[in-house]
Amino acid sequence: MLEQFLVSGVFAFMIVFMRFGTAVMIMPGIGDSFVPGNVRLMFALGFTLVLTPVVQPFVPYPIPAFGAMISLLTVELITGLFIGTISRILMMAMDTAGMFISLASGISNAQVFNPALAVQGSIFGAFLSVAGVTVLFATNLHHLVLHGLVESYQMFPIGGIPDTGSMAELVTRAVSASFLTGFQIAMPFIVISLVLYVGMGVLSRLMPQIQVFMIAIPLQIMLALVIFSITLSSIMLFFISRYEQGMVYFLKQTEKAELDER
Repeated sequence: MLEQFLVSGVFAFMIVFMRFGTAVMIMPGIGDSFVPGNVRLMFALGFTLVLTPVVQPFVPYPIPAFGAMISLLTVELITGLFIGTISRILMMAMDTAGMFISLASGISNAQVFNPALAVQGSIFGAFLSVAGVTVLFATNLHHLVLHGLVESYQMFPIGGIPDTGSMAELVTRAVSASFLTGFQIAMPFIVISLVLYVGMGVLSRLMPQIQVFMIAIPLQIMLALVIFSITLSSIMLFFISRYEQGMVYFLKQTEKAELDER
C-alpha cells in the first residue's frame, strides 16, 4: 500500500506540477524576467505540493502507460501555458497604454529596458508595467490567477482533449479587452495631443516663419507629464478593475463548463 501510495502520489504531483509550473513561469509578477528562475521554480514546487491533495480527485487512476503519460503531460503543459498566457495578455494592457502615451507625448523614440517583459519599450510603458505588477500584488489580485488554475480542472479535465475553439475564443477576448483597456487609459493623452497638433497646424498657417515644432514639442512633453501625474491613481484603479473583470470572466467560463458537464 505504501508503494502504491508513493507511485500514485508522485504521478499526481507530476501531473499537477506540469500545469501549475508552466502557468507560474509566465504569469504576471512571479513569471517576470526580473524574478530569478530558481525562485519561480521553488514557488511552483511549493504551490504544487500544497494543492496536489486538492486536485488529486481529478487525476486519472490507475497510472497509464508510458505513451499515455507523455500525452497527458503534454496536454497539461499546453493548458498551463494557456492560463498563464491569459493573465499575461491582460497585463499587457499597461505596456500598450504606455506606448500610446509615449506616442501622444512625443517621446516614443526614447526607449528603455522594460524589466517586466525583458525587452526595449517606451518610458511610460516600462513604468506602468512595473507599477501594475506592484498594485496587482498589493491588492491580492494574483490570487485570481491561482484560483483560476484550480478551477481550470473543470473546464480542461486531465486526460481530455483541449477544446481549441474555447481556447481561441478566450484568447481573442483577452487580447481585445487588453488593447481596449490600454487605449482607454491613454485616451486623455491622445485627446490633448490631438488638440495641440490642431493648434500647431493653425499656428503654422498663420505664421509660416515660426518653427512650430521647436515651440510645441517641449509644451507637449510638459503637458503629458502633468496629465500623467494627475491621472496616475485613476489609471491604476481603472487597470485593476479591468484586470479583475477579465479574470472573473475566465472563472465564470470554467463554472459554466462545469455546469454544462453536469
